[in-house]
Amino acid sequence: MDLRGPTRVPLLLLLLCAVNLLAHRPVIIIHGLFDDPKHLKNLSNFITKAHPGTQVTVIDLFDRLASLKPMWKQVRGFRRAVEPVMSRAPDGVHLLCFSQGGLICRALLSTMPEHNVHSFIALSSPLAGQYGDTDYLSWLFPDYIKKTLYRICYNRYGQRVSICDYWNDPHQRSLYVSNNKFLPLLDGVKHHQDMKSWRENFLRIKKLVLIGGPDDGVITPWQSSQFGFYDSREQIVEMKNQEFFKNDTFGLKTLEARGSIAMCVQSGVEHIHWHSNLTVFQSCIEKWLT
Repeated sequence: MDLRGPTRVPLLLLLLCAVNLLAHRPVIIIHGLFDDPKHLKNLSNFITKAHPGTQVTVIDLFDRLASLKPMWKQVRGFRRAVEPVMSRAPDGVHLLCFSQGGLICRALLSTMPEHNVHSFIALSSPLAGQYGDTDYLSWLFPDYIKKTLYRICYNRYGQRVSICDYWNDPHQRSLYVSNNKFLPLLDGVKHHQDMKSWRENFLRIKKLVLIGGPDDGVITPWQSSQFGFYDSREQIVEMKNQEFFKNDTFGLKTLEARGSIAMCVQSGVEHIHWHSNLTVFQSCIEKWLT
């Protein structure tokens, strides 16, 4: 074909369009409690193998024991880290967040008015809170069990520990709402002056992907990874029956109405293996990273 004639420019434009269609948005990964970027290496490799050329940034911040620092402190730090990545991506980015990182990402999406996140993928994250006796809990608070942990979490000292910022005791609802300075604000169950703008910010995302499973062993209840949680009898209330969904306090009902929520349940996956499980990546994550 002769590229020297009048067909040259249209053909070049077609080639440029084809290149753009094959390009994938950058992916930002945020780790969980006690993790660091090395723990997410398999996940990063899965992405680059499935979508060669994808820019993957695993944020190296608040690693290992530093992940116990207060959630709002971490949110501020992660915001400073992700803003430059977002600014270099005119077509937007994907945000892939594991475990506690999912709550950090929720807070980022709520408090960043100009974010350009396309897909927010929450990988086994305690999005509706945590309430359960786990190995993590017994290590952090050896003298407490789940029924008594509220005594330390719902005071100003406990609120300096990340897990207390999303400890959601269904038997101590009033103390949780009044004394927890993080999750009730994100859920909109504690009213504040930024509720409207936070909701608008969160609704900038195009897709919300919620991944979890019954054999997780850490996220308790595991349905918290899909915005379900216990009632006062410790019976599961699914996402659509949660008050924050019915009242659409932070935009979850709106996302559901526009078909922007995808759920993926995988059995047989323990908590520490979500980010290194190829089946999970192929079944639940890969298709949302376009």
